[in-house]
Amino acid sequence: MDQFLKNLAAYNDVVNTFIWTTLGLVLLLGTGVLTTAVTKFFQVTQIREWWKNTIGSMFSKEVLAHNKDGKAISPFQALCTALAATIGVGNIAGVAAAICIGGPGAVFWMWVAAFFGMMTNYSENVLGIFYRRRNEKGEWSGGAMYYLQDGLGSKKGCKTLGKVLAVLFAVFTLLASFGIGAMGQVNKIVVNIESAFPVKALADVQLYEGVSLYSLIIGLALVALAAAITLGGLKRVAAFAEKVVPFMVVLFIAGSLVIVAVNFDAILPAFAAIFKTAFTPIAAAGGVAGATIKQVMVQGFKRGVFSNEAGLGSSVMVHSNSNVKEPVKQGMWGIFEVFADTMVVCTLTALVVLTSGLYNLDTGVLAEGVTDATLVATAFNTVFGFGNIGSRFVAIAILLFAFTTVLGWNHYGTKAWEYLFGVKSTVVYKVIHLVMVLFGALLTSSLAWDISDTFNGLMMIPNLIGVIVLSGLVCKITKNYLDRHVRHLDVAPMLSAFPEEEQE
Repeated sequence: MDQFLKNLAAYNDVVNTFIWTTLGLVLLLGTGVLTTAVTKFFQVTQIREWWKNTIGSMFSKEVLAHNKDGKAISPFQALCTALAATIGVGNIAGVAAAICIGGPGAVFWMWVAAFFGMMTNYSENVLGIFYRRRNEKGEWSGGAMYYLQDGLGSKKGCKTLGKVLAVLFAVFTLLASFGIGAMGQVNKIVVNIESAFPVKALADVQLYEGVSLYSLIIGLALVALAAAITLGGLKRVAAFAEKVVPFMVVLFIAGSLVIVAVNFDAILPAFAAIFKTAFTPIAAAGGVAGATIKQVMVQGFKRGVFSNEAGLGSSVMVHSNSNVKEPVKQGMWGIFEVFADTMVVCTLTALVVLTSGLYNLDTGVLAEGVTDATLVATAFNTVFGFGNIGSRFVAIAILLFAFTTVLGWNHYGTKAWEYLFGVKSTVVYKVIHLVMVLFGALLTSSLAWDISDTFNGLMMIPNLIGVIVLSGLVCKITKNYLDRHVRHLDVAPMLSAFPEEEQE
């Protein structure tokens, strides 16, 4: 087993390096800049419009109401399910890892990725609604595979290319659902539960190096719980997400704000370190020794994408199940999704770490006995140290964050499987995904994380090619919406690529 894992790590490192240091980063940033430019900085110029139609309408019947036909979900359920898949380990362990490897400056590049990623995610959702269709069960099916096939594929001479990229995206989505959507999340759940709630009798029984009987038992419990929810379909996943996600986000934000408030004097130095080391990396001894600006950028972009998933084409697969008819309205939820995930939750996690005193802002050295995996939990313990409450709170937060991510990604993988093999066989995928949940509990931490990064990158490439090619269409749909709803012009709506759906 040890030799197999070493070989797997070596092969993965080759692919990961190629994706994240060359092609992937150029595509990711380039797509964000392009979609921001063609929509005339929609996330800034139309902030009032998208804020009004997202958080400003949160309690309206149109957003909260459940669909009675059972074939679609509400915009709020779609948001919660998408946030369930995005707000996960990346928001806690991912931010800590980015800081430990790339320094505080990685947070700045995470913000840059999120700013442009808002419009990438917006564009994905607009295209997802525009090109979605009903499956055999009458449910909505949408995602990058459909706008690659029907959008890119409709361009002159691109029919075969569109189909090939659609199939590749679906295959990579399946792989990513096993990485970011199962192994990476579950692995962090296990590590944090073992640390915060130790059971020595079980932990001492080693199955092999680094994995105990305790890990196996936790993994089996997660498999059983995931099976009870995911085998019930999207409706059950969405119902669970809309109850758990708002609760866990508010609770984590509240806890983080308390810690930052207690360490108020360290807030300005923390922000100074973020901006300074974004362009002048720490070169002293410690976790970021010898870091270059490129490495800092890579960590920021990589962990940013791992966290908010803008550019992966993933969340569009659940947003396309919304009962909303306007592509732009669902696109606005994509903007808010990235904003909430990175600008709010990830930023607060970074401030918790950087103001806690556990990370030396000048040298990049961690306090003795602290690692990137335990950094956030230890930071919470600096304020909530009585009875190890802080560490246990983070362990529970990671459990909720990561487990709901597993549920969200189960839906993404199901839609990819449906595209490749048909809706009737999706139960086969769900069983395989549950096996991968267990496998995640039995992998070493670093390998599970690295594999997830690689699968993310592979999935991202065909999706971004599609978004770039169809960016002109996104611009037209956006202009059409603004003409009708902001400028109040009498023009025909652009709601679907298919006349029969638009008429409906």
